[in-house]
Amino acid sequence: MNNITVLCVESQLDYLHALRHMLEEAGYEVLSATTGSQGLSMLITEPVQAVLLEYDLPDATGATIRAEMKRIKPDVPILLFAGVGSQTPFLLRFFDSYIRDGKASAWCLQEYDC
Repeated sequence: MNNITVLCVESQLDYLHALRHMLEEAGYEVLSATTGSQGLSMLITEPVQAVLLEYDLPDATGATIRAEMKRIKPDVPILLFAGVGSQTPFLLRFFDSYIRDGKASAWCLQEYDC
């Protein structure tokens, strides 16, 4: 276990469970949220070192949540969890990096020393 805590904010439970499993298998501790407001609350109260954030959340866009998260903890990397049809090049300018459909999420976190 590497004692790194990753916050996954994803509204679709099947993706959230898959992300959690993949990251735990790679040695990360994982916190889960299904809305942006839950994610913000966890970022404030928990020791989070990285965030995987869905763009299309039920209560806000990922860009809105990302801006608030960066205001709260500016040094925490926030990676966009992007679906196949998303506008990744446009959205990437707001995020530290992106993961397309969960592929190589553990590797992407290592890129940020997480």
